[in-house]
Amino acid sequence: MVSCWAVAASPAGITGASYHLAALLAIEMATGWDSNRAEVIVGTSAGSFVTSIVRAGALSIDSIVQPHEGRDQVAERIRRHIYQRQRPRGVVRWVRRGLLPGIRNPGVRLLFGTPTVYHAGGIAEWVSEQAGPVADEWPDRPTVIVAFDIHSGQRVAFGTEEAPDVALKDAVAASSAVPVIFSPYRIDDRHYVDGGVVSGTHADLVLGSGRPLDLVLILAPMAAEETREGARFYEGVFDRVGRTALEEELRTIAEAWPDTAVLVLRPSPMVLDVMRPNPMDPRGAVPSFIRTLASLRNKLARPDIWEILDGHLSAPVG
Repeated sequence: MVSCWAVAASPAGITGASYHLAALLAIEMATGWDSNRAEVIVGTSAGSFVTSIVRAGALSIDSIVQPHEGRDQVAERIRRHIYQRQRPRGVVRWVRRGLLPGIRNPGVRLLFGTPTVYHAGGIAEWVSEQAGPVADEWPDRPTVIVAFDIHSGQRVAFGTEEAPDVALKDAVAASSAVPVIFSPYRIDDRHYVDGGVVSGTHADLVLGSGRPLDLVLILAPMAAEETREGARFYEGVFDRVGRTALEEELRTIAEAWPDTAVLVLRPSPMVLDVMRPNPMDPRGAVPSFIRTLASLRNKLARPDIWEILDGHLSAPVG
């Protein structure tokens, strides 16, 4: 039995949050492992929301479906939290921080700060509802939430010494402010967007723990290896970009911690069928959760995966 492990949870929208929740619950049911015992958790976008639930000790079936709710009721509740309207503003900020830099160096930065009709404040409120008092503070155990600062053009790893001190709920809202869908999330005098614009997992940040860990678990729904039937063209593009970034981070971890076991979990085509083509559709939350549980029941039992889980997670950690 070993005692030190980390979790990196990545972006993938509303359905991606369902995937993360179901994956962690599936592992807990299979091994008895409490994900809140992880030495380090790194969360980005949807993964940051799940990170807040885990660190609050609130991971359960109720995290996605509350008692007496049907699928449509779950979707409506999620929609109310996430899609809170506002009057579009910030055109000047977008021109300075997104449009002009994006014209000079074409790429995704062109979209940073785009004025939209939705703000991420509802996500912060949802974190408060789900995580309780810790939402207004920061977890005691090492926790990193990643966003992107459109002023500096750099990723910000909240929870590290270099980042400003913020409440957990604000870090999650900043990390989840997907460009074009949400306006940048303001904290003090800075504006942030989804940390996924830089990397899908930011798994390299687990190296900040200061000592080699025994296991790194990476949940990567936006780096799928298999393509679902009828996939839209952009799904393959996002997955290729996600796989490329993840492979680089895996090399970085392997070079720094050659003895560390790394387990990457990605959705199967069966799960992708309900997660996509629109991962931001609340109607996909429950189907994604259910199919992930069903899919991982078989996947976790594979000898190559079970050997890792059994060796690292099957006994409670003191």
